[in-house]
Amino acid sequence: MGSQQAMEAFKVYRVLLKAVKNHIGKEEYKKHFSQYIAEQFRKNSQLSDPSLVAQRIKLANDYTYLLNSVHHHKDLLFSYNIAVDRSDEMKRILGKSAASVGLKLPEVYQR
Repeated sequence: MGSQQAMEAFKVYRVLLKAVKNHIGKEEYKKHFSQYIAEQFRKNSQLSDPSLVAQRIKLANDYTYLLNSVHHHKDLLFSYNIAVDRSDEMKRILGKSAASVGLKLPEVYQR
């Protein structure tokens, strides 16, 4: 792997891990996602065929794009209130709004 491809792979690796942590989670029971990604990058670091390296980098880049897009799509569905239950989202927003001015929600809203 050339130095240019190595830098590109490093950037894609960091962005992919960031997307996994943001959208899948950092909890202990979800660590296998990050571990799998690290394992794949380590395994493919010894590749010498430039076209195969470029293909693997593109795959990682595409998966990062997919994760970010699915998360963005879910946020859009919540914001447009399309076929999703927003009661938990609204409780969270109301709780944050009340907390920002030093108040607590009444028990009716806290279930």
